Amino acid sequence: MIFFISDLHLSPRSPGATRLFLSFLAGRARQAEALYILGDLFEVWVGDDIDDPYAAQIAAALRAASNAGLKICFMHGNRDFAIGEQFTAAAGMTLLPDPYLLDLPEWSFVLSHGDALCIDDHAYMAYRAKVRDPEWQRKMRAKPRFLRSLLGRYIRWCSARRKRDHAYVYADLNGPATDDFLREHGYATFIHGHTHRPEKHDHIVDGIHVERWVLSDWHEERAEALLWDGEQLSREAIV
Repeated sequence: MIFFISDLHLSPRSPGATRLFLSFLAGRARQAEALYILGDLFEVWVGDDIDDPYAAQIAAALRAASNAGLKICFMHGNRDFAIGEQFTAAAGMTLLPDPYLLDLPEWSFVLSHGDALCIDDHAYMAYRAKVRDPEWQRKMRAKPRFLRSLLGRYIRWCSARRKRDHAYVYADLNGPATDDFLREHGYATFIHGHTHRPEKHDHIVDGIHVERWVLSDWHEERAEALLWDGEQLSREAIV
């Protein structure tokens, strides 16, 4: 049994989602063989070296689940792309590239955060190219911690304002680019997050039927994981 989740956007300002995640890690998740977190675990991340009690709490909960036998794999999202080896080691997680081909005895999946295929949002793609550049990240990490902490607060404030005003809608994946992606990855079942539009899509690529499962984002009073039971995928509410 394997769980897939993404877009939790955890922060001290999301106590409900935090409670759901901690409960999930301490309970239901431990019944699985593995947990794949496909990006945006946190609302914002500005460096592993920031002394943050909240992040330490989440790392400790992840480590406890890992020590109990749960394999936890993490992939960067557009909010937490700066998470590094220091945090993943403390949390007992394995850092995955994006995309990642998960070949199981029963089936094959290709995993991604999903934002790289939102190519119709030109402003976002320009931003993504900048912040994913290793040299830009090196310069960002070299800035004083207090400046990065202030940046994190500003990003959280901007995000909260967008949510309050309902002013921002994530772009969807580009259709032809997605079909090319599926073709390049051997028509494997595609699982991703980012768009906050949980759905199962059916693609016909070169005459082959390929499923694309979009993960749900997490909310203060409800959350969801995608479950692979060895035979099929299904959505499971996190309570």
